[in-house]
Amino acid sequence: MDTETLRQRVATAPCEPGVYQFHNGETVLYVGKAVDIRSRVRSYGDPRSDRIRQMVRAADRLEFAVTDTETQALLLEANLIKRHQPRYNVRLKDDKSYPLVQFTAHPVPRIEITRDPDDAATVFGPFTNKTRVETVLKAIREQYGLRGCSDHKYSGRDRPCLDYEMGLCTAPCTGEIDPEDYREDVASAVRFFEGETGMLSDPLRDEMQAAASEQAFERAANLRDRLETVETFHGGGESAVSGRSRERSVDVLGVALEGDKATVARLHSEDGQLVDRSRHTLDAPAANHRVAALLSAFIPQYYAERAFPDALLLSEQPTDREVIAWLEAEGVAVRVPGAGRESTLVDLAVKNAHQAPTTGDPLGRLGEELGIGRPTRIEGFDVSHSQGKAVVGSNVCFVEARAEKRAYRRKKLTDRNDDYANMCELVGWRARRALEGRDDRPDPDLLLIDGGKGQLEAARDALEQTGWDRPVVALAKEQELVITPSRVFDWPNDAAHLHVCQRVRDEAHRFAVQYHQSLRDEVSTALDGIPGVGPQTRRRLLGRFGSVENVRNASRTDLLDVAGVGEKTAAAINERL
Repeated sequence: MDTETLRQRVATAPCEPGVYQFHNGETVLYVGKAVDIRSRVRSYGDPRSDRIRQMVRAADRLEFAVTDTETQALLLEANLIKRHQPRYNVRLKDDKSYPLVQFTAHPVPRIEITRDPDDAATVFGPFTNKTRVETVLKAIREQYGLRGCSDHKYSGRDRPCLDYEMGLCTAPCTGEIDPEDYREDVASAVRFFEGETGMLSDPLRDEMQAAASEQAFERAANLRDRLETVETFHGGGESAVSGRSRERSVDVLGVALEGDKATVARLHSEDGQLVDRSRHTLDAPAANHRVAALLSAFIPQYYAERAFPDALLLSEQPTDREVIAWLEAEGVAVRVPGAGRESTLVDLAVKNAHQAPTTGDPLGRLGEELGIGRPTRIEGFDVSHSQGKAVVGSNVCFVEARAEKRAYRRKKLTDRNDDYANMCELVGWRARRALEGRDDRPDPDLLLIDGGKGQLEAARDALEQTGWDRPVVALAKEQELVITPSRVFDWPNDAAHLHVCQRVRDEAHRFAVQYHQSLRDEVSTALDGIPGVGPQTRRRLLGRFGSVENVRNASRTDLLDVAGVGEKTAAAINERL
């Protein structure tokens, strides 16, 4: 790879955390991580050592994989190095790995931190901050009394050990707790590591408040610190997926549509570790120009000659019922997560799907076509609701044709079944905030409305009423026509500047639908009216399954796994939903 080729590839690199790989054919030469991929890869244009210069010359391809956090980049790099053994990477001979938490497969399981898990154990991780894991593990043991001793110390005891006296163990070794009760405590601890933070944070919060009421302020402060660690434990992005006990391998699929082509990005996780990713291109004729239809086409083609994962996480449910039936027959769990870490991972797959190389300056061309100058900053708007209920609006932001998620905003709108009035309210809200100096974001160079001429006119009405002078266009879904106040553009499907508009439009739509689904679940009376389902149980159900729709599709066994749901409540849920 010569310097000019490298420079061209760097221009398309994302300015986000992630991993980059230098390839020669199918051979991976080098894997590296970066806080800012573009900035890091740019440095290879002037290598500081002959070894790296030789590697760059030998490479014929450069690939990127973005991650949500620097920690995920660190873990993905480590796993890719172990898998591919690249020639130019430094490889540790002792094969040191990151700490994991395992629940052993004994009749009376123990919980422990390990780097070498048992084959039959239920394992969560990896984690990069061992101190945080130790804090959480101690809180788990204090709350649920799980043993941490070796089998040698456990067997043959006639009285409990010191851990029992310290409140760290309920001493199943001497029968101080019934084995069935102990296993229920283990199940509760497992649910915490699967993502149900409330299994540990709720009792800690109650204990902290009780200590404060008794004026035991030092203990309350210690509990507060521990609670902060517990509540942020699942938000650090260390473990790729929730680690459901029976799901050892998980594939996450994200789709990006550009003209008559589509890209499907696949993230692969094993035992909660993000270990691989791939990107695949499909032809996407107009008849199949929808994410759900493309997934229906991709899944059977891809998995027909490959091993199935235990679970598939998707951005949308495939439209082909035969594909769903086929996956179910093969024992593959298919989920469309609405919130939580699994939803974040789907967003990450979509982000990777959009990392296909581009050429030229599509923003410059877009500005020329619209006659507005180069639109460096574009904001997209969309509205979502269910027949006028739970109406919400999204306001996403793209800078240099790349999503800037920290600049995303969303708003609850007036409940009404009027898309034009809803769009007018949304754009008017953004305009007033800008004019009154209440929005900390720069003014955009272009507003892009998801919709047709009616939505465009509603947005223009809002701009006229407020006096905010910004260029605005709309992108209609069916024919992919870009509508301006003076004309309609029908650009070729492979036009790069059209792809920019499509990415903004699709992201505004996704962000609006995601917010609407979460709000709809919050205001839904479907769960609230069920006997036995109070506010706490409702939160647990939504926390476990992600949405009311997923609760509706849950099996009786899965419902019974949720704390507070017994046989009568499960039956009532099935009957009502």
